[in-house]
Amino acid sequence: MDRIKEIDKRRRQILREMEGIRSMRRGSVNEQFLRVPHKGKKEPVVRGPYYVFSRHEKGKGTRSYRLTSPEEVEQARRDVESHRRFRELCREYEELTQELGRMERELGESSPEKKLRRSRSRRTGR
Repeated sequence: MDRIKEIDKRRRQILREMEGIRSMRRGSVNEQFLRVPHKGKKEPVVRGPYYVFSRHEKGKGTRSYRLTSPEEVEQARRDVESHRRFRELCREYEELTQELGRMERELGESSPEKKLRRSRSRRTGR
């Protein structure tokens, strides 16, 4: 019974933490370096890093756009991290809910009242 209370408490904590996430983005922030040819030089010059936000969209492939300011880069990183945390919380919530359901079913099956109410057949009275 204590474990059920612990699970309920953690599930409520997870929901509160999810509720506190105000901004998130699915995708990633990547560094991009470009090789730029220069007149009079045999080897191209490497420029960068340029920061790019990328994400895969169903049916459209990967969409990317350049982040032009340090503030944009930091916000995008925070948003990506928030999305990662959100997914982590979802997985934990799912696992806890499965465990809670299993535990409650086991408790219900051990109760004599529950066993009496169950019918093995859909047809009654035959």
